[in-house]
Amino acid sequence: MNMSRIVRTVADISFPFILIYGFYIVVHGHLTPGGGFQGGAVIATGIVLLVAAHGHEAVARQITGNLLKNAETFGLLLFIITALIAILLGQGFFTNWLANTGMLFGTPVAFGPGPGDLNTAGVIPIMNIAVGIEVLGALSIILYYMLSGAQEAR
Repeated sequence: MNMSRIVRTVADISFPFILIYGFYIVVHGHLTPGGGFQGGAVIATGIVLLVAAHGHEAVARQITGNLLKNAETFGLLLFIITALIAILLGQGFFTNWLANTGMLFGTPVAFGPGPGDLNTAGVIPIMNIAVGIEVLGALSIILYYMLSGAQEAR
């Protein structure tokens, strides 16, 4: 069942802002409370809002179940591959191999007082992004399966 035009319009306007906020929570999870799980849940909530406003069939034409399954798979693979790279580099599984390297997210931490650098987390932001993608896919797939069962029950 579709909602009124006002509800659909507000949902369409709100959806991009919910996505941006969810991605913000994912990307800044190593600096602030939040992270991959919380941000992924916020993004999945945006999809729930669209389904509530437009109906399952209309949203399923735009955001397919296969797309969400692929997102979940990609998130899991990114998480596991990031953890396994440490073994290839001769370190332990899940070692923060990117910290203090000077590469992406790996700026060395300066000693003594100073303004600090927020880019020192190593692989933690990558893990947050991977978890965010996986949670987005997993929660959305759960929603899709629940709604497809509700459609069959009618």
